[in-house]
Amino acid sequence: MKLSELLKLVEGEVLVGSDDQNVYDIEIEKVAASDLMSDVLALSEPGSLLVTGLATPQCVRTAGVVGIPVVLIVRNRDIMPETKMAAEMSGIVVCGTKKGMYEVCGLLYNAGLKPVYK
Repeated sequence: MKLSELLKLVEGEVLVGSDDQNVYDIEIEKVAASDLMSDVLALSEPGSLLVTGLATPQCVRTAGVVGIPVVLIVRNRDIMPETKMAAEMSGIVVCGTKKGMYEVCGLLYNAGLKPVYK
């Protein structure tokens, strides 16, 4: 699923990375959802989407280590300036939605996206 389709589904928007129109063409096939970055490090796969309630630079740094191109922050959280800077420096796209994690995960699962497994 293209990021543009995913964002329509979850009523989300790109918060960091929207300057590059190619971000909307990023293909997402798998999803990891966690607020524990240690779980993301242990269980995620490169190219997957990270759904989290954390809006700190740590979620962006963790995504970069794993090879996750897009972070979706749930619950309408404001991102810190440091988070924006970390995302811009690492090329990670940061998106946001007003929806909660449970609802977002259900929508993405029902749309055919797969969970990450190790």
